[in-house]
Amino acid sequence: MGGLLEVAVPFVAPGPCGVTIRTRLKDLTPEDEKVLRLVGTHLGSLASKDLKARCADGLEHSAETWADRKRDLTSEASSRWAGSITKATHDQWALARRGQSAHVQCLEAGIRTLRHRLSLPVGEQGTRRSPGGYRSAHEWFHKTRRLRVLEDRLAQVRADREAGRVRVARGGRRLLGTRHHLDAAQLSEAQWRQRWETARWFLSADGESGKRYGNETIRVTPDGELSIKLPVPLSGLANAKHGRYVLAGAMRLGHRGTEWADRVEANRAVAYRIHYDTGRGRWYVDASWTIPVTPTIPIQTALAHGVIGVDTNADHLAAWRLDPHGNPIGRPRRFLYDLSGSRDHRDAQVRHALSRLLNWAKTCGVKVIAVEDLDFQAEKTREKHGRKKRFRQLVSGMPTGRLRARLTSMADATGIAVIAVDPAYTSKWGAQHWQRPLDSKTHKTTRHDAASIAIGRRAQGHPIRRRTAPPRAHQSDVHGHRTVQAGPETLGREGPRPRVPGPRTRSVPPDAESTRATRTPKTVRGVRSAQVWVQHSLLLTD
Repeated sequence: MGGLLEVAVPFVAPGPCGVTIRTRLKDLTPEDEKVLRLVGTHLGSLASKDLKARCADGLEHSAETWADRKRDLTSEASSRWAGSITKATHDQWALARRGQSAHVQCLEAGIRTLRHRLSLPVGEQGTRRSPGGYRSAHEWFHKTRRLRVLEDRLAQVRADREAGRVRVARGGRRLLGTRHHLDAAQLSEAQWRQRWETARWFLSADGESGKRYGNETIRVTPDGELSIKLPVPLSGLANAKHGRYVLAGAMRLGHRGTEWADRVEANRAVAYRIHYDTGRGRWYVDASWTIPVTPTIPIQTALAHGVIGVDTNADHLAAWRLDPHGNPIGRPRRFLYDLSGSRDHRDAQVRHALSRLLNWAKTCGVKVIAVEDLDFQAEKTREKHGRKKRFRQLVSGMPTGRLRARLTSMADATGIAVIAVDPAYTSKWGAQHWQRPLDSKTHKTTRHDAASIAIGRRAQGHPIRRRTAPPRAHQSDVHGHRTVQAGPETLGREGPRPRVPGPRTRSVPPDAESTRATRTPKTVRGVRSAQVWVQHSLLLTD
């Protein structure tokens, strides 16, 4: 059995570097919708051709090939539309390469687990850190076939990566696979076709500082008037000067609307994306721009007012407030969310839970939240967990990436810092040292509550274990200090109790204290004690 995992040092998570807001396009005429559909379809076909050309270049891509592709697109759209299409193509190709690398790591983790378990005798018991052999010869045989499949798949993915080949589906691979399962998705072929074509539209343009209202391709005035630069083949549909089409509906921004208006009036870059929701039959506009990253404060400064440790689970956030010394204050809090349903519903649930968490932190006066730096990419393979299908589904359903991104952006807006800690042993050690001592007759401490304390203490630099008991020899400190929490540099850890004026007990007169301190003891023992140690009196009355 190997040693313990090395615990990484906690760090303050950086804030967001960009902002995206969404609003609905209302009061559109049939002519407006017709123009938007035509422009989206035309530019979507150009984006598909450009992505195909970029994937064909592979690793041989260069600035010259990029310029050639942009030059070919300019003749069929415009120079700015061509720049937006080529940039989106490169971003999609880079995302596919990152997904390819993650797929290689997942396959390698599964192959290592299979090889280890196949090397053990059938029926051998495993340990906490290492799985055992398979339970039967039948299962062992099928796992050998599974190993060969994964090895062939890994060899193919590695060959594609070395050659620079990626496989990308514009519109989404999941939506593409839905075509073969229309009954399960409760869609007709016409409904699926509408979603597929809409997902392949291209109606997004990058901003450019110094240009009018921050964007020459999709322009929005401070009053909300939206106009589009039409591609060359569709220039006959223009209803304004310079080949532009002005929509009848106006754009209204509520959230961050003042910040957006300031950027537009100052001609600073703002990127826009127009898209259509087939389920609701509505048009939306996304406006995004970059913001300066908030400087990260020192971790000790952030922890001056305590910390809130948060344990992330599949259906709730378990949080507990800790003082600067690592002691839990009050009772734990739980913020529930439901991850069933559509993507928008899940996202709304996560945002609602994080909003309640941040509001509670502001009410407590805490300036920092500690969360685990979770990554389940190598932990949710079926080779690692075997028949634990429900557990794999549970791990896969935890929105770790989305929750981390949402928390950092929302916390930055409220002035609260986020500390990311290593998740190693937080649940196990938290339950071992904190679950039972914090139980009471009226409240039962859960394993998740105890894990939140462990996360907060790790962020503060304290050990997870509680204060140790006195030595077994006797009640003095001959074996060293009795606590593992306070270090030698902590002021007041061994200081005397404060001097409280007044008599020690109820039976001593008020003026006996001064008489006792000035008179000479009659016994030798009293003289020795008077010269060496003077015990301050304590008031025991209420």
